[in-house]
Amino acid sequence: MRIAVIGAGGVGGAFGAALATAGAEVTFVARGAHLDAMRTRGLRIEGGRGETVLASVRATDDPASIGLADIVLFCVKLWDVETAGAAIRPLIGPATAVIPLQNGIDASERLTPILGAGAVMGGVAQISAVIAAPGVIRQTGTFMRLIFGELDGGKSARGEAFLALCQKAGFDATHSDRIVTELWLKFILLASNAAITAATRSPLGALRDDPDIAPLFARAYAEVAAVGRAKGIHIPDDAVDKAIASNRGSPAGMMASMAHDLMRGNRIELPWLSGKVVAFGRELGIAVPVHEILHAVLKPFVNGKPA
Repeated sequence: MRIAVIGAGGVGGAFGAALATAGAEVTFVARGAHLDAMRTRGLRIEGGRGETVLASVRATDDPASIGLADIVLFCVKLWDVETAGAAIRPLIGPATAVIPLQNGIDASERLTPILGAGAVMGGVAQISAVIAAPGVIRQTGTFMRLIFGELDGGKSARGEAFLALCQKAGFDATHSDRIVTELWLKFILLASNAAITAATRSPLGALRDDPDIAPLFARAYAEVAAVGRAKGIHIPDDAVDKAIASNRGSPAGMMASMAHDLMRGNRIELPWLSGKVVAFGRELGIAVPVHEILHAVLKPFVNGKPA
């Protein structure tokens, strides 16, 4: 199976390396020092699941040079969706599946006008990993899961083929027939965790047992769930309880990627996370006070460290 990984950061690097180890022909699209390191020294994944080393890596900064792909793991930052989506048009054949693995809720609908409805699936990545150094991905904890499926529901041959490869690669994978619900279940957790860990500059372990901070997680999860239901999305009754349980079961040192970006002085994905919750709340008449405050506190840092 020919796989293109667009954005070889923590998510794309870790999953792409696992799939390559399972025998897939994986090409990584990256840039700068990270690309140079992969070309010269390969790619190393380290952390809770042990070490994986790809001594020889297919890597490029030009998606058009790859040729047609069976699966495209689309892992760019949310502000790059449209630009990167246009750049990957040469990879798309009649049966190609593009699986966006962004943090937000709308990457698939933003890609569909660019690539066509038939090319785009929905996807959820569950992993905590960052670029620790050029050519090196560091994972926190051992959890590593992909959930993917056709946006209109049901199972597809391409989804089943990719599921078999994921299982061979040794990480958890689900070919879902309710991917829109799965996207929202991740959004409930991620939008809230990202904003709270970023606003406090602290990992989950320092926050979830604090009697003044812990209740914010539950309130923030409930706000996102309420917005989703108001939009007509099927959100299970136990969604908030499961988000709380996931929070408590996550590695103590885990921080959302937005928190890492903030602390490095980089641009952050706030407009598509808490910002999207706030926008939906205003549109639908749903009160989202926790996300309104978190959005306001973090808004000065949207484009990186203020001058």
